Amino acid sequence: MGEVVQLVPRSERERLRLIREARAIYDSVFPPIAPANEQSDKALVRHAVASANADGRDGLSS
Repeated sequence: MGEVVQLVPRSERERLRLIREARAIYDSVFPPIAPANEQSDKALVRHAVASANADGRDGLSS
């Protein structure tokens, strides 16, 4: 007892399927960046700041 069954309309299931499919396609074209470790994170930040400083900016987006 106490179990709740939620009925999901077919159109909602189709919408969710299409969203998952679109996300998979997007991720195949633009793979998410997952750094291997924290050191690579720090290196990326240092590189971004150094590049911004070379361009005459302060590294902060406005």
